[in-house]
Amino acid sequence: MFAQIKHMAIVSSNVNHEGDFYRDLFGMKRSGLARAGGAVVVRDGYIGLNLNPRAPGRQAGFDHFGFEVQDVELVFSRLKEKYPRVQVLKRPGNRPFAGISTHDPAGNVFDLSQHGMENRTDVYLDKDEQRARQISHFALRVVQPDEIGEFYRTVFDLTELEKPADDPNHYLSDGKVTLAIMPWQITDFLGSGIERPALDHIGFKVESMSAFKADLEKHAQTYSPPKDDRPEKNPEREVRQKLFAKCCFGQFQMADPDGVLIDVSEN
Repeated sequence: MFAQIKHMAIVSSNVNHEGDFYRDLFGMKRSGLARAGGAVVVRDGYIGLNLNPRAPGRQAGFDHFGFEVQDVELVFSRLKEKYPRVQVLKRPGNRPFAGISTHDPAGNVFDLSQHGMENRTDVYLDKDEQRARQISHFALRVVQPDEIGEFYRTVFDLTELEKPADDPNHYLSDGKVTLAIMPWQITDFLGSGIERPALDHIGFKVESMSAFKADLEKHAQTYSPPKDDRPEKNPEREVRQKLFAKCCFGQFQMADPDGVLIDVSEN
């Protein structure tokens, strides 16, 4: 494939706990290198996940993703021809993946990298390997899903997967990982707090749902989750859960310690 989805990033108030969570629950390799600012990097054998400390004024949560491409100059050419308003920005050399950052027409930021870029370090130099638990998809909610889907197909040659006729989402694959582009409508949040168009969740495939849930229970005993300050039935949460479940891939929905939504399914 011309482009591979090889990077994701979460902004967290507790990167060490997040790193332990993804290591213990999903078997991700945690880097032993100390990174500037205390960032933690983990990898599932294909995708590197950066856990970046939250700075003042920066929102926490699922922050951005990144493509490794065969030729960044071809990406620039396609952007210039078809999306001239999209800008690109060279990144500081201390980023382990991103040589360049840019955005789609809706303003969603993503990184670009290429083999041989001098900044690439750490787990991003490891060879790909198949593991029992790996990232299978992630979702992006946008106001204009058809237009944004066309952007990622045109610029990165992602393959559109087949779907039921009544499914409003677009599923774009790099051959291994799928980008689900889902419509955002303010009316979907009737009876709930409103979330802006943005990255929505990360999806994992696991070898056994029962084994995964056993590991989840074990992790919860080691890291006691915060007590629910509203333990009663909360209709606002039900609205969000139903919206989350509209992605066709998952069997089990949950959140990481910082509230990033995770969709889990069995291989």
